[in-house]
Amino acid sequence: MKLLIIEDEKELSHSICSYLTYGKYTCETAYDFTDAMDKISQHDYSCIILDISLPHGNGLDILKILKQENKSEGVIIISAKNSIEDKVLGLHIGADDFLAKPFHLSELEARVTAVIRRKSFDGKNKIQLDNLILDVQEKALKGNAEKIDLTRMEYLLLEYFICNNKRVITKEAIAEHLCGENNDMADNHDFIYTHIKNLRKKLKIAGSRDSIKTVYGMGYKFHSSHL
Repeated sequence: MKLLIIEDEKELSHSICSYLTYGKYTCETAYDFTDAMDKISQHDYSCIILDISLPHGNGLDILKILKQENKSEGVIIISAKNSIEDKVLGLHIGADDFLAKPFHLSELEARVTAVIRRKSFDGKNKIQLDNLILDVQEKALKGNAEKIDLTRMEYLLLEYFICNNKRVITKEAIAEHLCGENNDMADNHDFIYTHIKNLRKKLKIAGSRDSIKTVYGMGYKFHSSHL
């Protein structure tokens, strides 16, 4: 899942990004209103972590624009302002959650997971894939009660396929989802083929059918009748 962290305190932003990346998310950052709007206009995200007080603008205005444009991203407001007015206004505009600073990064991650679960997985903690279970909360794939060892990229790839079940996904979209703004392999998608090949192999060994189909000249399609 790809996240956008809109926070002008760079040290805090880097801490959030590092923690959530370790937790199997792909993170991008924006440090002011203008940068945030540029990224939102060009990319889609699973969840946006949004500070209210930003250079050159206000986070609540970003939230208003997201809702006016019917963007589907989940939004969690983080703010040093802990007044009931800010919380009520943010939730009224359309934020999915509100977290006052200072906060524990583990709590932020739990709230991000909860928002994505509601938005992308219909509120489910566990997704059935043939004889396998994807545990969204633990970010793990299990078969016969045993955890299947996936790399971070393989987990992100499988989760992305599930969220786009029965849709054709281009290699460019997959590369951006896996690597975000740090993608320096935009012109070479061999790494995507490698990750998909390894994921297919692990799913097959675990006894699951091959639900990842190659759509020649376009990209890939994941098809599961359980979803």
